[in-house]
Amino acid sequence: HPTKRLLHTSESIPRTGELMGEFGRLYEQQYAVALFNKMRYDIEGGGGPQNQLLHRKVPLKNKSIFSGALFQYLEENKKWRNRFLFIPDSYNINYYENKQAHDRGLHPKGTINCAGYRVLTSMEEYLELLNTSLPGVKAKVGSSPFLKCATQFPLILWHPYARHYYFCMVTEKEQQKWNAVFQDCVRHTNNGLPEECKVQTPTFTDAVRLYRQTHGHYGTWDMMCGMPPQILANLVMETLLPEMRDLITPKLKGKMHERQRNWMLVLHTFYMCYNFKTTRMYYSGFLVQSCEAGRPPLETTIRTDMDQIITSKEHVCSKIRALVLPKAEKLLKVSIQPYISSILDALMEPTSRGFFEVRDLFFRELVDMSKNLLNDGNKEKLGEHMEKISMLAFHPVKMQSCYEKVETLSLEGLQQRFDVSSPSVFVQRAQILMREQMDDAVYTFEQLLHQSLEGQEGEDLCKTTQRCQDRVIKKFDYDSSTVRKKFFREALLQIFIPYMLKQLSPSCSAELPRFQELIFEDFSRFILVENIFEEVVLHTVMKDIMMAVKEAAVQRRHNLYRDSIVLTNSDPNLHLLGENPPIDWAEEYGGGQEEVDGENAGDPEAQKRRRMKQVVSMIQIEGNASVLPNESCLEVPTVDNIPEEEAEVRSEKQVPNGTKKDVNKNAIDEILPTNGSAIKEEESTAEKSLQGTESKSAIDCAIQEIENAVQEEEHELRTQKTAESSSLKEETAAEEVKPTSNCEEEARLNPADTNKDSPSSTEEEPLDSPVREGEAVTPSDQQENHITASTHDSSQHDDSGFQSPTNEAAEEEHQAGKEECNDSETGEDIGKGESAHMDHQ
Repeated sequence: HPTKRLLHTSESIPRTGELMGEFGRLYEQQYAVALFNKMRYDIEGGGGPQNQLLHRKVPLKNKSIFSGALFQYLEENKKWRNRFLFIPDSYNINYYENKQAHDRGLHPKGTINCAGYRVLTSMEEYLELLNTSLPGVKAKVGSSPFLKCATQFPLILWHPYARHYYFCMVTEKEQQKWNAVFQDCVRHTNNGLPEECKVQTPTFTDAVRLYRQTHGHYGTWDMMCGMPPQILANLVMETLLPEMRDLITPKLKGKMHERQRNWMLVLHTFYMCYNFKTTRMYYSGFLVQSCEAGRPPLETTIRTDMDQIITSKEHVCSKIRALVLPKAEKLLKVSIQPYISSILDALMEPTSRGFFEVRDLFFRELVDMSKNLLNDGNKEKLGEHMEKISMLAFHPVKMQSCYEKVETLSLEGLQQRFDVSSPSVFVQRAQILMREQMDDAVYTFEQLLHQSLEGQEGEDLCKTTQRCQDRVIKKFDYDSSTVRKKFFREALLQIFIPYMLKQLSPSCSAELPRFQELIFEDFSRFILVENIFEEVVLHTVMKDIMMAVKEAAVQRRHNLYRDSIVLTNSDPNLHLLGENPPIDWAEEYGGGQEEVDGENAGDPEAQKRRRMKQVVSMIQIEGNASVLPNESCLEVPTVDNIPEEEAEVRSEKQVPNGTKKDVNKNAIDEILPTNGSAIKEEESTAEKSLQGTESKSAIDCAIQEIENAVQEEEHELRTQKTAESSSLKEETAAEEVKPTSNCEEEARLNPADTNKDSPSSTEEEPLDSPVREGEAVTPSDQQENHITASTHDSSQHDDSGFQSPTNEAAEEEHQAGKEECNDSETGEDIGKGESAHMDHQ
């Protein structure tokens, strides 16, 4: 096998033991420093604003993310086959032979850990990345393509070192959904370092940064993703890749795509070998276990000599500051300060748009729930809606619009100057923060609503929901400002600090060892001159960064709050709700879980899988199938009916006249908050303008027909020469339309509050127009006048399009009022008609 032959020729490549030994020494040094910083922070406290929203500890308990069937390319036999993919809460992609294999609890055919991967949607983009993996290699390009996709909608998982995965979908909508799901898997698995570990995580990140700096790699690193063993494997591959390429690429033979395929197999083999070794050495070797074993005596020393350690550190820090500060200030003035504002603007614009989209998405979901509750409000319906909203932050398809806002972040022109490998590091960090903010807002709303629902009746659901929504929106705005300001400061530090260290290290590193003599030997494990040097550089630029972010907040740019606005303990009772157990809305308000029946009724694993709820509904619907040509593979369901999209289509369709939803449309507008007016105006602008145009044209048509009818009646009156009683009664009946319309107008204008916001009345004629000289006639009144006065059939009324659906709902009540009005004013109307006829004659 070519891979085995190439591995045999690569025996001279250094093993991971040497590299891991160097990294292990850095890790052990940084462990004591991180432990000291953590204990000092616990004693002194960091201060800062307190979060207003609650934080969910285990958000995806008993939840799965996604599942569905698609085509996968198998490199073993070079065939496309159907595979069923299941994504649990770990965001690892498990693929099975079919759905039945997953339901029976069989082991998956394979598992994909998406850390470090990129999701590609075209073969052109994939081939471009392949060509960059083997630079300078000249070979004949083969006529046959590298890979022929089964459909025109591919998705490819690309990794610089690991195996690539190829998938195909049937339709473009299916591709978009799977793309959002895969992107979310990559985003989650990349964030593999737990932030709650206040000692191990800083130790690991500082050791990786110092290791790369000793090898000349400054700046951000886009392969700092995944769990610690994966990051170490990436570190080993980054170090050994140039040597591997020089040693192995001359051995590659064949055409270009054959060399590329063999090179990918070589990289994957080495990467899996290094990943296995780094995993074993990190968890069961000298790194974690040895440091954790020596933690108790270190903690005892720190507690005993905390003051002396701080005093010694400050003394050494003053000496190093005197050496570094003049050079750092000069570099700061020339190369940093002119670019702070421009880089901050490049970070603020897309990030703020993403957070605003998160706020709007949360608001829209609650508005939709309020509308549905107003039409059919009961606690069972509330439980169904809350069951979906509770997982909104982990819904990759709905959150995709928020993530796309941040993906426009660009640092073009500044990446090479400040050694920024790519803006993807900041994009993914901002997206993780957006998801956390969404989940915090949803979780806080859940707790407030659940507390308020105790003892509430069904008719109070909308008002209760509205009060909770207003409280959460205010808290979200405050926390969003705090999180974004912190993100901007950290991003600017990640850009500027490596650049300053790279510029100052050649002149300062040689003089740093002499300051080690000023540190007591007992404290030397907690005070390192390399760390103090970086702290001095950090404090030099930190003042300018804080000032730039503060100025942006003072100017209220992107809705940032000033630092003086600190809400501490503004709602002390709210944080007590964070200790409550998670709420199961379906079980508490939906009548409990379904019974597990069938042959798996006694299988606890089957019951667990049945109880596991999926965040995103399946794309495929069983029954319809699409099979690849000339392939004997399993059937892949099509996407004729997508459950989540059916609701969207139904909401976009025009509601028939007289439905309950349109009757209550104006009532919900009064209940909805004022801060959502902008969203509602944007959603209904097109509809209102269209209906307004149709209403106006229909009104003009009705007015013209009324005038024609009046002229015909006057002509008939002139031709009559006798004043018989029978003809007088006929003329009186023809003139009854105006008194009737006056009564109808009174009956309509009295409850006119609900019709103010209806689309049919958005455009009104001026009061001084010829039609409204005597009275203000609504479009519906003019329509009734036209129906009474003319002899047109009812089909013209249906096609006219100027009657609001809201008016039709109140037609019965209005008809009754009209009859009473006609009865009470019959005598007066007849008298008026007779006098008018005599005057006319």
